[in-house]
Amino acid sequence: MEPGLRTPLLDFFRRGEVDRDIRLQAARGALAPRAHEQLGLLILLVSDPDPEIAQAAEATLSAIPRGSLTSFLNRPDVTTEMREFFRARGIEPEGPAAATAEEPLIDLAPLPDEPLPELAPLPDGSAEAELPPLPGEDPEEARKQSVTQRLAAMTVAQRMNVAMKGSREERAILVRDPNKLVSTSVLSSPKLTESEVEAIAKMANVSEEILRIIGNNRAWVKNYNVALGLVRNPKTPVAMSMNLLARLTEKDLRQLSTNRNVPEVLRVTARKKIVIDR
Repeated sequence: MEPGLRTPLLDFFRRGEVDRDIRLQAARGALAPRAHEQLGLLILLVSDPDPEIAQAAEATLSAIPRGSLTSFLNRPDVTTEMREFFRARGIEPEGPAAATAEEPLIDLAPLPDEPLPELAPLPDGSAEAELPPLPGEDPEEARKQSVTQRLAAMTVAQRMNVAMKGSREERAILVRDPNKLVSTSVLSSPKLTESEVEAIAKMANVSEEILRIIGNNRAWVKNYNVALGLVRNPKTPVAMSMNLLARLTEKDLRQLSTNRNVPEVLRVTARKKIVIDR
């Protein structure tokens, strides 16, 4: 039985749009999104037609600490379908409900046959994906290569892992990745902060799908700056921007009414709202 939880990342897996190596990585617990999404993936993958993937998902589910799992299942936001899945396995919600579901319930190492590049600390304490220098290349010069170049050298599975576990700088790059699995993984990262969501909402070089995901997340659009960023972003679906107009202050509506970067219908509607609200 699949849980009722729906997220963009889970939908990719449900539709069969994910390659075997990535499904295996998720089944082995190397992909570590937030708890709801991680359990949703594992529940889905125990029924994968590939026996190795199904067995790996079973093993990962069994490796989740029982106390962490039963406490998570006691949260009011856990779906009935998810509880029933574990009830059929003799696992009931117990104890105090987990205070947060922002972290994965289990975070295992990357696949041994496809390790991530070693993470080397940057001066600010964040992590940068470190690739070995080429033959004859100065090690210091190699270290100074842009993070973008290093990420470009990785496989899709590796970039997804960095999207979940890497630095803020890496997420800012990967959210613009042309591969939807990679960019979507950034929004599933337990490390993603609200200030990062604000910044992404303002980016004109992310896909419309990324902006749609942000706009459909009620918790994120409660943040005024996120809503404002989406409305001002010319790539945000017009219907979504129109729905968010009611949230804007008169000052921001005035600025929007003369903003030539947004669709004309938004400018016109903003002007009308200014008149009506007087």
